[in-house]
Amino acid sequence: MAVPMSVGSLLLSELTEDPLYKDEGLCVLGIFGKSAMQPGSAKESLINTLADKHIFPLFGPDETHCPGGGSYIQAYYNQESRVLYLVLTSVYDNRQLLRACETLGSGIGHSEAHDFWKGAEKQHCLQLLYLFSLCHVLLLVHPTCSFDVTYDRLFRALDALRQKALPLLRAAIKDSPVSKEWKVNCRPCPPRLLFVFQMNGALKVSCGTGGTGLGGNGSDAPGGDKPKKHSPRRRLQHALEDQIYRIFRKSRVLTNQSSNCLFTVPANQAFVYVVPGPDEDPVGALLGQLRANCALRENDTGMSVSGPRRYQQMRHTARQPSFTVENSSLSSAGGQLVDCTLKEFLWQHVELVLTKKGFDDSVGRNPQPSHFELPTYTKWAQVACRLYQVMIEGSEEESAELAMKVQGQLKVLEGFLDADAKFSENRCQKALPLAHSAYQSNLPHNYTTTVHKNQLAQALRVYSQHARGVAFQRYALQLHEDCYKFWSNGHQLCEERSLTDQHCVHKFHLLPKPGEKPEMDRNPPILHHNSRGRSTSSCNCGRKQATREDPFDIQSANHDFYQMLEEKCCSKLERIHFPVFQPSTPDPAPACDQVPRPPELAGSGEGERLKEKETVGHTPGDSTSLSLALSLGQSTDSLGPYGDGAEGQEKRPSLVDRQPSTVEYLPGMLHSGCPKGLLPKFSSWSLVKLGPAKAYNCHTGLEQPGFLPGSAFLLPWDVVIRCRSEEEAGLSEPLDGGPSSWPAPNKALAGKRGGLGGLGRGRRRDDVARAFVGFEYEDSRGRRFLSSGPDKVVKVLGPGGAKEPATRVLNADMPLYIPSPAQGRGLKPHYAQLSRLFIVVPDAPLEITLNPQVQPGPPPCPVFHPEQTELVLPPDGLWVLRFPYAYVTDRGPCYPPKENQPLASYRVLKGILRANTASTPPQ
Repeated sequence: MAVPMSVGSLLLSELTEDPLYKDEGLCVLGIFGKSAMQPGSAKESLINTLADKHIFPLFGPDETHCPGGGSYIQAYYNQESRVLYLVLTSVYDNRQLLRACETLGSGIGHSEAHDFWKGAEKQHCLQLLYLFSLCHVLLLVHPTCSFDVTYDRLFRALDALRQKALPLLRAAIKDSPVSKEWKVNCRPCPPRLLFVFQMNGALKVSCGTGGTGLGGNGSDAPGGDKPKKHSPRRRLQHALEDQIYRIFRKSRVLTNQSSNCLFTVPANQAFVYVVPGPDEDPVGALLGQLRANCALRENDTGMSVSGPRRYQQMRHTARQPSFTVENSSLSSAGGQLVDCTLKEFLWQHVELVLTKKGFDDSVGRNPQPSHFELPTYTKWAQVACRLYQVMIEGSEEESAELAMKVQGQLKVLEGFLDADAKFSENRCQKALPLAHSAYQSNLPHNYTTTVHKNQLAQALRVYSQHARGVAFQRYALQLHEDCYKFWSNGHQLCEERSLTDQHCVHKFHLLPKPGEKPEMDRNPPILHHNSRGRSTSSCNCGRKQATREDPFDIQSANHDFYQMLEEKCCSKLERIHFPVFQPSTPDPAPACDQVPRPPELAGSGEGERLKEKETVGHTPGDSTSLSLALSLGQSTDSLGPYGDGAEGQEKRPSLVDRQPSTVEYLPGMLHSGCPKGLLPKFSSWSLVKLGPAKAYNCHTGLEQPGFLPGSAFLLPWDVVIRCRSEEEAGLSEPLDGGPSSWPAPNKALAGKRGGLGGLGRGRRRDDVARAFVGFEYEDSRGRRFLSSGPDKVVKVLGPGGAKEPATRVLNADMPLYIPSPAQGRGLKPHYAQLSRLFIVVPDAPLEITLNPQVQPGPPPCPVFHPEQTELVLPPDGLWVLRFPYAYVTDRGPCYPPKENQPLASYRVLKGILRANTASTPPQ
């Protein structure tokens, strides 16, 4: 075998042995340990010295065997010396350590990196156990001259792993052609462990002065002093032997009976060798080596020695002055012990193997002899191949099950090798109860996801204060799971929020199906949502108040409650019905694909689409003819405040857009982002007539319950009417609420008594029509009031009604929510919501157009409007427009403003009322 190869390749190859050595036994020598980065300090360079050949490269093997930085075993079989070398390379070698660090990368967390290193350490232990099961002699190489006490923990872990895996290894080699003792103990003999340390630091100088020159006998000591019998390097070796033996005996790695130990050390032979540093005179070293080789060739008798005694001839070859050791059996005339090479130190142990003497390393009063077997290469290869399949490779089908069981036994190593993980486990386990207590402190019986997350964050803070180490993340995940299980096991609160942004107070439950009764005993229970919130609201017309539950859906908020009160109060009142969905199939479906449109275009489009429904109760024929007229561009009426921006570039609507669907309905409320041609199943708005115009008395105000004192008075709105005389034929001036349509403040109207002349001279007194407007706000306690401006409440203390004109409220965006003037004692402010709009339309040739537009939130909140816009109110009537209680889009409800939120974004757009003269005056 000329070149080294991996042990797997060696066992699979058909090695051709020399017939002279085929039937002779071989000594298996394993080498493991740590190596530094200096050239020549690797474990492979020792084999070059022992075999007198340049087998391994000086700078270590290439990366082809294990490029990822793992562990692997290389083999070299020297048939002449009958020694098989097995070299274990792992992350304990600095070259493999650097390769492993390169494979990790920068994105690996602390826990993943720890798992990687511990996996590499377990792989190293398993391959090291493979060496302990096949080798006669093991050589531990260390780059310094001090003993690493971590080997004590490593060997105890290997011993525990061997005891656990021994039945599995017996099953693997039960059919091998070896002795019964080998099959029972799963090794040819208890291996003998030797130690090789590298000289480093200051000891290199002091130990090199003890007579370790080229001659090595120390006879040329300076000053003519008598040389000492024990050199400093020999005393160091003795001290290391005593230290190692004492440590292993204390930890029970070594016992009296060698057959029960993982390895043995000799009782009367040296088992520690300190390699001195490289010679400072490389030329002299080469000359000395040449002189030694020439001297050996002169003494060579030419006789060929074969068999197991061949090592006696080889031990005298290639003496290197840089690798010398003192042999107790040789001494010079001056009393100084003669130094010998590393090969001579090792060959005294290999000689016991090749001569079949074995190792008798048991101590005590009654030492028991240990088994020993010197196999041929063929027998050894059969055992090594089966153990390789079970312990390292595990790819064969017949040995895959045993390999899986051996891998399962690696858990034994965790307690020995992973001390930091064990500490972390104990630390994190103690921190878990503290974190659980922090999570459960001050918890209600049922709570929401927000409370759960807040408590979990508090528990994680407590956990992070006490937990440490690599198990931190794993136990943090366990804390997450434990807290979630506690929360979901009967403590989870219903996550549904009402339309007023209040949580349901029930624990997690299911909603009853149509016709199904609530059941509390079910798991989960079947219940309706309830936030325990109640408020007082008025009916559509405002004449009756009742208590309502906090609504969770749009139908109960904007329709069902008012329908219930309508049966008791305003069912007989005249009303204008807003168009709703009329199904043409027995099972209509809600529209799913709603494509939102830009709000600036939505208002204009909706105004055009609903312009055709200016009159109540139109027929399909009228609708078709009006749509045809609009499509031909024959309508030039104003489209309200949203139509001004699209003037001159409005798109002509098609007949398809004009016809509402009778198959699909709008699942929510109608707003500017809804697709065209869809109507809801019910209207969230209401428009009723309380009576004729004279039903309102400006001196007494609205006589309805809940109004604050002096706040039930509507604001007057005086509109100038022009009569169509002959000279004014064809002239019309729209009175749309602009500044020119209303008189200046503190000035009497033209034509009135005490008024100024000019424009009003010669007109009749009925040229001015007085309407009344009132924006009513209502809070959750049923307290109502009218507003005379965006930030002002109507307050009339004396007779005569409100004096302020309606100009201010009609020319400005009115707020949807304002602070209630009757605040309670609590710190939390109460908001009153715009609930109704009162309009008194006089009996005059006047058209008042109603076009409500509500934006219940900051942009991009859409603009809500009724199902019919640009609605002309009939004359001589007291009309009440009831606004929706809640505003909901397809993305969810628009909640009322929170504390410290600006109220300016919640508004009713100006232009809600517009006055025009009638086309023909009433007769």
